[in-house]
Amino acid sequence: MSETGTLKAWIAETLQAELAPQVLEVIDESHLHAGHSGARPEGETHFRLNVVAAAFEGKSRVERHRLVNAVLDPAFKRGLHALALRVRTPAEAI
Repeated sequence: MSETGTLKAWIAETLQAELAPQVLEVIDESHLHAGHSGARPEGETHFRLNVVAAAFEGKSRVERHRLVNAVLDPAFKRGLHALALRVRTPAEAI
């Protein structure tokens, strides 16, 4: 999906391009979900994201989650199963 070939890298590159976040952490937690629904032996199914971006200004928590999910929709179609999201504006991150 990305130049480096990992879903994690693609997620980071895509969120950088679409949201221009000040803070972006992409953590692969797939190993914590082994044997659970949606898990695959090769991983890259469950991620935790910490995103601080001005793009979230004026949006509710639900709207922020929907925005991130929409940006990452191609990944869901390719096997991404779950995201845990912490999405804040720059003012909220202080």
